[in-house]
Amino acid sequence: MKLVKLTAILLAITWLAGCSSLGMGKKDTDTTESDVVVEDLSAQSLGVDGENVSGSDLGGAEARVIVGEDAYQGNELNDPASPLSNRIVYFDYDSSSVRIQDQATLTAHAAYLGTHPNVTIRLIGHTDERGSREYNLALGERRALAIRQILMLQGASLEQFQVTSFGEERPAVEGHDEGAWAQNRRVELVYVGR
Repeated sequence: MKLVKLTAILLAITWLAGCSSLGMGKKDTDTTESDVVVEDLSAQSLGVDGENVSGSDLGGAEARVIVGEDAYQGNELNDPASPLSNRIVYFDYDSSSVRIQDQATLTAHAAYLGTHPNVTIRLIGHTDERGSREYNLALGERRALAIRQILMLQGASLEQFQVTSFGEERPAVEGHDEGAWAQNRRVELVYVGR
């Protein structure tokens, strides 16, 4: 669901960027001719699981995003070029070990949490459909706890975390093959604020 929302938002921004070059985009008096202003694009519109999360919950997220020659201006959590925009960590089959390729992303999230002590993050563990319901709930929790451990070792505090496991109950992709299973073995990092 998060991927669909993010894709739709990025497509809208791309479309608006094209409109602005034709003089059709909504302009802000402080922007240059190539800038695009998208109003009300806040963390609320980027919630992973449909929760309403206000910009103020995320340490002062701005109510608008300006994209143009001067680069992204707004809350760093919503910057598509930032490693913080990646909020899903995938796992190998029947494993709660974090993969090497996800270390840089987790380091960025740990640094953000360390510098924003009033921000809370929900770690939601998921599995593929193989295994019993009970086993998958436990595996999803182990995955979320593994992410929490790494983030805490790099500067986040215990009070900043909520850990949840849905096991196999909320697949990202429907299907009964390795392609679908690989996308369902994940932990979602959802910023919820305080």
